[in-house]
Amino acid sequence: MALLGGLVGKQLAPDPALATLPASLSVVGLAAAVIPANMLAEKIGRKRLFQASAVGAGLAALLAAWAVYTSDFVLFSVSAVLIGLNNAVGQQYRFAAAEAGPAAEAGRAVSIVLLGGILAGYFGPEIARQTSLLIPQSVYVGSFLSLALLYWLGAGVVSATRTNQAGASAGAGAAGGQRPIRVIAIQPLFMTAVLSAMVAAGVMTLVMTATPLHLEQHAFSLDDITLVIQSHIVAMFLPSLISGWLIDRLGVVRLMLLGVLALAGTVTIGLVSQSLLHYWWALVLLGVGWNFVFVGGTVLLMRAYTRAERFKAQGLNDFILFGAQALTTFSAGSLISLASWETLLLVNVPVLALTLAVLLGVRRGLVVAG
Repeated sequence: MALLGGLVGKQLAPDPALATLPASLSVVGLAAAVIPANMLAEKIGRKRLFQASAVGAGLAALLAAWAVYTSDFVLFSVSAVLIGLNNAVGQQYRFAAAEAGPAAEAGRAVSIVLLGGILAGYFGPEIARQTSLLIPQSVYVGSFLSLALLYWLGAGVVSATRTNQAGASAGAGAAGGQRPIRVIAIQPLFMTAVLSAMVAAGVMTLVMTATPLHLEQHAFSLDDITLVIQSHIVAMFLPSLISGWLIDRLGVVRLMLLGVLALAGTVTIGLVSQSLLHYWWALVLLGVGWNFVFVGGTVLLMRAYTRAERFKAQGLNDFILFGAQALTTFSAGSLISLASWETLLLVNVPVLALTLAVLLGVRRGLVVAG
Protein backbone atom coordinates (compact mmCIF):
# COMPACT_ATOMS: atom_id res chain seq x y z
CA MET A 1 0.00 0.00 0.00
CA ALA A 2 2.90 2.39 0.73
CA LEU A 3 4.28 1.72 -2.76
CA LEU A 4 1.10 1.46 -4.82
CA GLY A 5 -1.64 3.28 -2.90
CA GLY A 6 -0.81 6.69 -4.35
CA LEU A 7 0.09 5.35 -7.80
CA VAL A 8 -3.15 3.39 -8.16
CA GLY A 9 -5.07 6.32 -6.70
CA LYS A 10 -3.58 8.64 -9.31
CA GLN A 11 -4.44 6.12 -12.03
CA LEU A 12 -8.09 5.83 -10.96
CA ALA A 13 -8.92 9.17 -9.32
CA PRO A 14 -11.06 11.71 -11.19
CA ASP A 15 -8.83 14.50 -9.81
CA PRO A 16 -5.02 14.31 -9.20
CA ALA A 17 -5.51 15.94 -5.79
CA LEU A 18 -7.43 12.80 -4.73
CA ALA A 19 -4.56 10.45 -5.60
CA THR A 20 -3.69 9.74 -1.96
CA LEU A 21 -7.32 9.52 -0.81
CA PRO A 22 -7.37 5.68 -0.74
CA ALA A 23 -4.16 5.58 1.31
CA SER A 24 -5.65 8.24 3.58
CA LEU A 25 -8.90 6.30 3.97
CA SER A 26 -6.87 3.23 4.92
CA VAL A 27 -5.47 5.18 7.85
CA VAL A 28 -8.95 6.56 8.60
CA GLY A 29 -10.19 2.98 8.85
CA LEU A 30 -7.30 2.22 11.16
CA ALA A 31 -7.99 5.22 13.39
CA ALA A 32 -11.74 4.52 13.54
CA ALA A 33 -11.21 0.88 14.47
CA VAL A 34 -8.47 1.02 17.11
CA ILE A 35 -10.76 1.65 20.08
CA PRO A 36 -13.41 -0.96 19.06
CA ALA A 37 -10.56 -3.39 18.28
CA ASN A 38 -9.10 -2.97 21.76
CA MET A 39 -12.53 -3.46 23.33
CA LEU A 40 -13.04 -6.60 21.26
CA ALA A 41 -9.59 -7.91 22.21
CA GLU A 42 -10.50 -7.53 25.87
CA LYS A 43 -13.63 -9.62 25.33
CA ILE A 44 -12.51 -12.42 23.01
CA GLY A 45 -8.73 -12.39 23.34
CA ARG A 46 -6.09 -11.05 21.01
CA LYS A 47 -5.36 -14.32 19.22
CA ARG A 48 -8.92 -14.80 17.98
CA LEU A 49 -9.04 -11.17 16.92
CA PHE A 50 -5.76 -11.49 15.00
CA GLN A 51 -7.07 -14.55 13.15
CA ALA A 52 -10.43 -13.07 12.15
CA SER A 53 -8.92 -9.76 11.12
CA ALA A 54 -6.32 -11.33 8.81
CA VAL A 55 -8.96 -13.44 7.05
CA GLY A 56 -11.13 -10.36 6.53
CA ALA A 57 -8.18 -8.33 5.26
CA GLY A 58 -7.51 -11.00 2.61
CA LEU A 59 -11.06 -10.51 1.34
CA ALA A 60 -10.51 -6.74 1.32
CA ALA A 61 -7.37 -7.23 -0.80
CA LEU A 62 -9.42 -9.26 -3.30
CA LEU A 63 -11.89 -6.37 -3.43
CA ALA A 64 -9.00 -4.00 -4.13
CA ALA A 65 -7.81 -6.24 -6.97
CA TRP A 66 -11.29 -6.21 -8.50
CA ALA A 67 -11.50 -2.43 -8.12
CA VAL A 68 -8.22 -1.99 -9.99
CA TYR A 69 -9.35 -4.43 -12.68
CA THR A 70 -12.62 -2.53 -13.20
CA SER A 71 -11.01 0.92 -12.76
CA ASP A 72 -13.40 1.72 -9.91
CA PHE A 73 -11.90 4.46 -7.71
CA VAL A 74 -14.76 4.38 -5.18
CA LEU A 75 -14.50 0.61 -4.73
CA PHE A 76 -10.72 0.85 -4.35
CA SER A 77 -11.22 3.47 -1.66
CA VAL A 78 -13.67 1.19 0.16
CA SER A 79 -11.19 -1.68 0.04
CA ALA A 80 -8.53 0.63 1.49
CA VAL A 81 -10.79 1.40 4.46
CA LEU A 82 -11.33 -2.33 5.05
CA ILE A 83 -7.60 -2.99 4.91
CA GLY A 84 -7.20 -0.19 7.44
CA LEU A 85 -9.48 -2.04 9.85
CA ASN A 86 -7.00 -4.92 9.89
CA ASN A 87 -4.13 -2.50 10.41
CA ALA A 88 -5.87 -1.30 13.57
CA VAL A 89 -5.81 -4.84 14.93
CA GLY A 90 -2.19 -5.23 13.87
CA GLN A 91 -1.16 -2.37 16.15
CA GLN A 92 -1.87 -4.66 19.10
CA TYR A 93 0.98 -7.04 18.26
CA ARG A 94 3.56 -4.78 19.88
CA PHE A 95 1.53 -4.45 23.08
CA ALA A 96 0.84 -8.18 23.21
CA ALA A 97 4.57 -8.86 23.03
CA ALA A 98 5.47 -6.19 25.58
CA GLU A 99 2.95 -7.60 28.07
CA ALA A 100 4.22 -11.18 27.65
CA GLY A 101 7.34 -10.61 29.77
CA PRO A 102 8.77 -8.45 32.57
CA ALA A 103 8.14 -4.71 32.32
CA ALA A 104 11.89 -4.03 32.22
CA GLU A 105 12.10 -5.93 28.92
CA ALA A 106 9.19 -4.14 27.23
CA GLY A 107 11.48 -2.12 24.96
CA ARG A 108 13.24 -5.23 23.69
CA ALA A 109 9.93 -7.00 23.16
CA VAL A 110 8.55 -4.14 21.05
CA SER A 111 11.80 -4.04 19.07
CA ILE A 112 11.69 -7.78 18.37
CA VAL A 113 8.13 -7.52 17.04
CA LEU A 114 9.10 -4.62 14.78
CA LEU A 115 11.98 -6.67 13.36
CA GLY A 116 9.36 -8.47 11.27
CA GLY A 117 9.17 -5.24 9.31
CA ILE A 118 12.68 -5.83 7.94
CA LEU A 119 11.39 -8.75 5.90
CA ALA A 120 8.19 -6.83 5.14
CA GLY A 121 10.22 -3.85 3.94
CA TYR A 122 11.95 -5.97 1.33
CA PHE A 123 9.34 -8.53 0.35
CA GLY A 124 6.28 -6.23 0.43
CA PRO A 125 7.35 -3.78 -2.32
CA GLU A 126 9.23 -6.53 -4.17
CA ILE A 127 6.19 -8.83 -4.32
CA ALA A 128 4.03 -5.88 -5.37
CA ARG A 129 6.45 -5.06 -8.19
CA GLN A 130 7.03 -8.63 -9.34
CA THR A 131 3.32 -9.44 -9.46
CA SER A 132 2.15 -6.10 -10.88
CA LEU A 133 1.82 -7.63 -14.38
CA LEU A 134 0.40 -10.96 -13.24
CA ILE A 135 -2.78 -9.92 -15.07
CA PRO A 136 -1.23 -8.39 -18.21
CA GLN A 137 -4.26 -6.37 -19.27
CA SER A 138 -4.53 -4.61 -15.90
CA VAL A 139 -1.43 -3.37 -14.09
CA TYR A 140 -1.32 -3.86 -10.27
CA VAL A 141 -4.24 -6.33 -10.05
CA GLY A 142 -1.75 -9.11 -9.37
CA SER A 143 -0.14 -7.05 -6.61
CA PHE A 144 -3.37 -7.03 -4.62
CA LEU A 145 -4.05 -10.71 -5.32
CA SER A 146 -0.66 -11.47 -3.78
CA LEU A 147 -1.56 -9.23 -0.84
CA ALA A 148 -4.61 -11.41 -0.14
CA LEU A 149 -2.39 -14.50 -0.01
CA LEU A 150 -0.03 -12.76 2.41
CA TYR A 151 -2.88 -11.89 4.76
CA TRP A 152 -4.14 -15.48 4.75
CA LEU A 153 -0.62 -16.76 5.37
CA GLY A 154 -0.53 -14.48 8.41
CA ALA A 155 -3.81 -15.92 9.65
CA GLY A 156 -2.32 -19.39 9.39
CA VAL A 157 0.77 -18.38 11.36
CA VAL A 158 -1.36 -16.93 14.16
CA SER A 159 -3.55 -20.05 14.22
CA ALA A 160 -0.47 -22.25 14.68
CA THR A 161 0.90 -20.10 17.50
CA ARG A 162 0.51 -21.24 21.09
CA THR A 163 -0.05 -18.57 23.72
CA ASN A 164 -0.54 -18.48 27.46
CA GLN A 165 -2.34 -15.15 27.37
CA ALA A 166 -6.04 -15.60 27.91
CA GLY A 167 -7.03 -12.21 26.53
CA ALA A 168 -10.53 -11.76 27.86
CA SER A 169 -9.92 -13.56 31.11
CA ALA A 170 -6.70 -11.65 31.70
CA GLY A 171 -8.49 -8.37 31.20
CA ALA A 172 -11.37 -9.38 33.45
CA GLY A 173 -9.05 -10.54 36.18
CA ALA A 174 -7.39 -7.16 36.39
CA ALA A 175 -10.50 -5.06 36.02
CA GLY A 176 -10.54 -3.55 39.50
CA GLY A 177 -9.36 -0.06 40.36
CA GLN A 178 -9.35 1.45 36.89
CA ARG A 179 -9.11 5.20 36.56
CA PRO A 180 -11.33 7.11 34.11
CA ILE A 181 -9.71 7.51 30.70
CA ARG A 182 -9.61 11.30 31.08
CA VAL A 183 -7.49 10.93 34.21
CA ILE A 184 -5.04 8.71 32.37
CA ALA A 185 -4.96 11.00 29.34
CA ILE A 186 -4.06 14.22 31.18
CA GLN A 187 -0.92 12.76 32.71
CA PRO A 188 2.21 14.53 31.40
CA LEU A 189 3.82 11.16 30.73
CA PHE A 190 0.86 10.01 28.61
CA MET A 191 0.64 13.30 26.72
CA THR A 192 4.38 13.30 25.97
CA ALA A 193 4.29 9.74 24.65
CA VAL A 194 1.23 10.41 22.47
CA LEU A 195 2.51 13.74 21.10
CA SER A 196 5.90 12.32 20.16
CA ALA A 197 4.54 9.22 18.45
CA MET A 198 1.83 11.26 16.71
CA VAL A 199 4.34 13.71 15.26
CA ALA A 200 6.72 10.94 14.17
CA ALA A 201 3.91 9.02 12.47
CA GLY A 202 2.54 12.17 10.86
CA VAL A 203 5.87 13.30 9.46
CA MET A 204 6.73 9.80 8.29
CA THR A 205 3.37 9.26 6.59
CA LEU A 206 3.28 12.69 4.93
CA VAL A 207 6.72 12.33 3.36
CA MET A 208 6.44 8.61 2.56
CA THR A 209 3.06 8.96 0.85
CA ALA A 210 4.16 11.92 -1.24
CA THR A 211 7.52 10.50 -2.31
CA PRO A 212 6.29 8.02 -4.99
CA LEU A 213 4.13 10.74 -6.55
CA HIS A 214 6.98 13.27 -6.44
CA LEU A 215 9.50 10.84 -7.95
CA GLU A 216 7.07 9.84 -10.69
CA GLN A 217 6.56 13.52 -11.56
CA HIS A 218 10.32 13.80 -11.98
CA ALA A 219 10.52 10.83 -14.37
CA PHE A 220 12.01 8.28 -11.96
CA SER A 221 11.19 4.69 -12.91
CA LEU A 222 9.09 2.24 -10.91
CA ASP A 223 12.30 0.39 -10.08
CA ASP A 224 13.79 3.59 -8.62
CA ILE A 225 10.63 4.34 -6.65
CA THR A 226 10.54 0.76 -5.38
CA LEU A 227 14.16 1.01 -4.20
CA VAL A 228 13.50 4.21 -2.25
CA ILE A 229 10.29 2.96 -0.61
CA GLN A 230 11.79 -0.47 0.01
CA SER A 231 14.80 1.06 1.73
CA HIS A 232 12.56 3.36 3.76
CA ILE A 233 10.43 0.51 5.07
CA VAL A 234 13.51 -1.55 5.94
CA ALA A 235 14.92 1.51 7.73
CA MET A 236 11.70 1.75 9.75
CA PHE A 237 12.35 -1.67 11.26
CA LEU A 238 16.06 -2.49 10.98
CA PRO A 239 16.96 -0.18 13.92
CA SER A 240 14.84 -2.51 16.08
CA LEU A 241 17.97 -4.67 16.24
CA ILE A 242 19.45 -2.06 18.55
CA SER A 243 16.61 0.23 19.71
CA GLY A 244 15.76 -1.98 22.70
CA TRP A 245 19.43 -2.07 23.66
CA LEU A 246 19.69 1.71 23.18
CA ILE A 247 16.80 2.23 25.59
CA ASP A 248 18.74 0.27 28.21
CA ARG A 249 21.91 2.27 27.52
CA LEU A 250 20.63 5.78 26.82
CA GLY A 251 17.16 5.85 28.32
CA VAL A 252 13.88 6.13 26.49
CA VAL A 253 13.81 9.94 26.22
CA ARG A 254 17.32 10.21 24.73
CA LEU A 255 16.40 7.60 22.13
CA MET A 256 13.32 9.62 21.18
CA LEU A 257 15.43 12.78 20.89
CA LEU A 258 17.72 11.00 18.44
CA GLY A 259 14.64 10.02 16.46
CA VAL A 260 13.41 13.60 16.20
CA LEU A 261 16.84 14.72 15.00
CA ALA A 262 16.78 12.01 12.33
CA LEU A 263 13.38 13.26 11.14
CA ALA A 264 14.81 16.76 10.96
CA GLY A 265 17.62 15.32 8.82
CA THR A 266 14.98 14.03 6.40
CA VAL A 267 13.59 17.53 5.96
CA THR A 268 17.07 19.00 5.46
CA ILE A 269 18.19 16.47 2.84
CA GLY A 270 14.80 16.53 1.15
CA LEU A 271 15.05 20.28 0.61
CA VAL A 272 18.29 19.90 -1.36
CA SER A 273 17.33 16.62 -3.04
CA GLN A 274 18.21 16.36 -6.72
CA SER A 275 19.39 12.79 -7.22
CA LEU A 276 18.07 9.36 -6.38
CA LEU A 277 20.75 9.07 -3.67
CA HIS A 278 19.42 12.20 -1.94
CA TYR A 279 15.90 10.80 -1.86
CA TRP A 280 17.25 7.46 -0.66
CA TRP A 281 19.05 9.03 2.29
CA ALA A 282 16.09 11.24 3.16
CA LEU A 283 13.70 8.26 3.27
CA VAL A 284 16.17 6.08 5.19
CA LEU A 285 16.53 8.77 7.88
CA LEU A 286 12.74 9.07 7.89
CA GLY A 287 12.45 5.37 8.73
CA VAL A 288 15.14 5.44 11.43
CA GLY A 289 13.63 8.52 13.08
CA TRP A 290 10.17 6.97 13.12
CA ASN A 291 11.50 3.77 14.69
CA PHE A 292 13.30 5.49 17.54
CA VAL A 293 10.34 7.72 18.41
CA PHE A 294 7.73 4.97 17.95
CA VAL A 295 9.55 2.36 20.05
CA GLY A 296 10.41 4.93 22.69
CA GLY A 297 6.88 6.33 22.72
CA THR A 298 5.39 2.86 23.16
CA VAL A 299 7.63 2.15 26.16
CA LEU A 300 6.95 5.60 27.64
CA LEU A 301 3.21 5.12 27.19
CA MET A 302 3.24 1.84 29.11
CA ARG A 303 4.51 3.70 32.18
CA ALA A 304 1.35 5.84 32.26
CA TYR A 305 -1.26 3.11 32.92
CA THR A 306 -1.80 -0.05 34.93
CA ARG A 307 -2.34 -3.51 33.45
CA ALA A 308 -6.07 -3.23 34.11
CA GLU A 309 -6.21 0.03 32.13
CA ARG A 310 -4.14 -1.16 29.18
CA PHE A 311 -6.86 -1.75 26.59
CA LYS A 312 -8.53 1.65 26.86
CA ALA A 313 -5.23 3.53 27.21
CA GLN A 314 -3.73 1.78 24.19
CA GLY A 315 -6.91 2.35 22.19
CA LEU A 316 -6.95 6.08 22.92
CA ASN A 317 -3.25 6.38 22.07
CA ASP A 318 -3.64 4.66 18.71
CA PHE A 319 -6.84 6.58 17.90
CA ILE A 320 -5.04 9.92 18.33
CA LEU A 321 -1.90 8.67 16.63
CA PHE A 322 -3.54 7.30 13.51
CA GLY A 323 -6.18 10.00 13.30
CA ALA A 324 -3.35 12.47 12.80
CA GLN A 325 -1.71 10.05 10.37
CA ALA A 326 -4.88 9.89 8.28
CA LEU A 327 -4.93 13.67 8.00
CA THR A 328 -1.32 13.82 6.86
CA THR A 329 -1.82 11.02 4.34
CA PHE A 330 -4.58 12.94 2.58
CA SER A 331 -2.64 16.20 2.84
CA ALA A 332 0.27 14.65 0.96
CA GLY A 333 -1.65 14.43 -2.31
CA SER A 334 -3.00 17.96 -2.00
CA LEU A 335 0.38 19.47 -1.13
CA ILE A 336 2.16 17.74 -4.00
CA SER A 337 -0.63 18.62 -6.45
CA LEU A 338 -1.38 22.19 -5.34
CA ALA A 339 1.83 23.36 -3.68
CA SER A 340 5.30 21.81 -3.88
CA TRP A 341 7.67 19.20 -2.45
CA GLU A 342 9.49 21.94 -0.55
CA THR A 343 6.26 23.17 1.06
CA LEU A 344 5.38 19.62 2.10
CA LEU A 345 8.73 19.30 3.86
CA LEU A 346 8.65 22.71 5.53
CA VAL A 347 5.26 22.17 7.19
CA ASN A 348 6.97 19.54 9.34
CA VAL A 349 9.44 21.97 10.90
CA PRO A 350 7.15 23.54 13.56
CA VAL A 351 5.83 20.22 14.89
CA LEU A 352 9.32 18.73 15.03
CA ALA A 353 10.55 21.80 16.94
CA LEU A 354 7.65 21.48 19.40
CA THR A 355 8.34 17.78 19.96
CA LEU A 356 12.04 18.46 20.47
CA ALA A 357 11.23 21.13 23.09
CA VAL A 358 8.81 18.83 24.95
CA LEU A 359 11.30 15.96 25.05
CA LEU A 360 14.09 18.27 26.22
CA GLY A 361 11.75 19.45 28.95
CA VAL A 362 11.11 15.86 29.99
CA ARG A 363 14.80 15.06 30.01
CA ARG A 364 15.55 18.04 32.20
CA GLY A 365 12.88 17.02 34.65
CA LEU A 366 10.61 20.00 33.93
CA VAL A 367 7.60 17.79 33.17
CA VAL A 368 8.34 14.23 34.26
CA ALA A 369 11.42 12.27 35.15
CA GLY A 370 13.05 10.89 31.99
